[in-house]
Amino acid sequence: MTADGKSAYAACDQERKDFCLETCDTDILIIGGGTAGCLAAVEARMVAPELEVLILEKANIERSGCLAAGMNAINAYLHPGETPESFLRYVRYDAMGLCREDLVLSQAGELNAAVDRVTDWGLPILRDENGRPARRGRWNLKINGERLKPLIARQARRAGARVLNRVVATDFLLEGGRVVGAIGFGVRDAEIYRIRAKATIVATGGAAGIYKPNTDGSAHHRMWYSPFNTGAGYAMGIRAGAELTSLEMRFIALRTKDSVAPTGTLALGFGASQINARGERFMATRFGHLGGDGAPTCLRVYGPVQEIKEGRGPCYMDTRGLPAEKVRELKAAYLDMYPNLVLQWAANGHDPGRDAVEIMGTEPYLVGGHAQAGYWVETDRSTTLEGLWAAGDVAGGAPYKFVSGCFAEGMIAARAAARYAAAVPWGAADGDLLHERILRPLWTPVGNCNIQPQEMEERLQRTMDQYAGGIGSFYEMNEERLLVALGEVQRLQEDASDLSAADPHELLQAHEIMDRVQVAETLLHHLLHRKETRWPGFQTRLDYPERLDEHWLKFVNTRRDRDTGRIEVLERPYHQMVDGDRYQPR
Repeated sequence: MTADGKSAYAACDQERKDFCLETCDTDILIIGGGTAGCLAAVEARMVAPELEVLILEKANIERSGCLAAGMNAINAYLHPGETPESFLRYVRYDAMGLCREDLVLSQAGELNAAVDRVTDWGLPILRDENGRPARRGRWNLKINGERLKPLIARQARRAGARVLNRVVATDFLLEGGRVVGAIGFGVRDAEIYRIRAKATIVATGGAAGIYKPNTDGSAHHRMWYSPFNTGAGYAMGIRAGAELTSLEMRFIALRTKDSVAPTGTLALGFGASQINARGERFMATRFGHLGGDGAPTCLRVYGPVQEIKEGRGPCYMDTRGLPAEKVRELKAAYLDMYPNLVLQWAANGHDPGRDAVEIMGTEPYLVGGHAQAGYWVETDRSTTLEGLWAAGDVAGGAPYKFVSGCFAEGMIAARAAARYAAAVPWGAADGDLLHERILRPLWTPVGNCNIQPQEMEERLQRTMDQYAGGIGSFYEMNEERLLVALGEVQRLQEDASDLSAADPHELLQAHEIMDRVQVAETLLHHLLHRKETRWPGFQTRLDYPERLDEHWLKFVNTRRDRDTGRIEVLERPYHQMVDGDRYQPR
């Protein structure tokens, strides 16, 4: 820090706005080296080995994204007797009657082949006594997946993909309405990277950190969704004028209290039911008309939230009575994914065979793999911007992807992107006008007159929690509160020019919070426009409490005008392709 309060970066020659500039060309650029990104790289090199593929990753592909800590199950797999059509019926049921059926069918047709491929690479699939893959519920496979991410990262490198770790993308490069690459910076040296590409695949994951987490202080990053997925892919698309869909279908996970471990392991793997503080199986007794224990995912969150709100909490997963051998199996299952829960049990003398496991809802997330918030795409995963494809959690319309669905989407997008890249000429866009936007926080003096990333993050999260249906308001919202939130978030947009960063790490944090504010504004337009309660728990409107298929069985989309900054709300029709199993409360 210099004597006048500037960072070392702010004190350097500010006229050299393009200092430390790296440029390169690649046929296919993949932004995000997570699940979908790595599979896209492998597939692109398989179908078009003559094309160069580059993965741009802000961390390190060995342990980045949602699979960084591993997995203990593949949650979307077609067992014998199931078909893409039966899978679609279930997904539509779980999504309360509304999903992009063409997208779900296309990914379902790839699920097993994608899982088989990763199994061939060395993923351990657990087997039953007959040698068949061990099932966990209707659609799940049991795996030992602690090293799943290093495994697929290794295959991406072996396929010949080039990897740029520790480089974060901030904006697409555009030639008119065509995406011709991306620009970003090194998270350790603030070096600018300008990458020209014939085809670009965005696979950056969804968005966490928009809402106040239910753990705070030094534990504020202990959350269900990867805290490092901060909505960058969404925000890049918003700024470029891409069409996004279904952001109002937020995802709120039902998880074990404090450790935030998945409850599906307890319910599907070990038959545990939800109970309240009185020991009542409330999903069956009070929410049986909504499906009881077999209710869609949003209602399995809505139920315990209502129990707590009405004074019958805390709520639990009832594991009492599990024999010792089953308790051992339960702990082993969590060691592949959430070992901190096993440590918590040990430290506090908790025996899941004797004591029920307390549960809670998380803060809301935007996730295109569990819910369906993301880019509006065609069946080949092309977006509304020419030259850009989306895959994984950042792609919208097709919920219930999970890991294998992200595998499949990465493969689908890669094939289409490879065909396109082989047929089009290079585009021209230098990105010079973006350099100042990217580096401005480094040249903004650190002091009382400016804003640090953590301060803006706290303002955003507090606003969204209080006024836009966060955990502090039981995930409920109404028109008046949402309009207050929108006004506050738009003020945060204006304040972004005052963000300051003392070093490249804080520069990364500044861009992460700017992206989340951009995404939050768009989310609020979605929440305001859907005047019904389509997904109780995920999207509960107190002023419009009913589900209204006659008016709202359609998609809410948004698109930002690149010149004016105005967000336009669009409605897109729903098309049913397969008969049967539309969700109807019983």
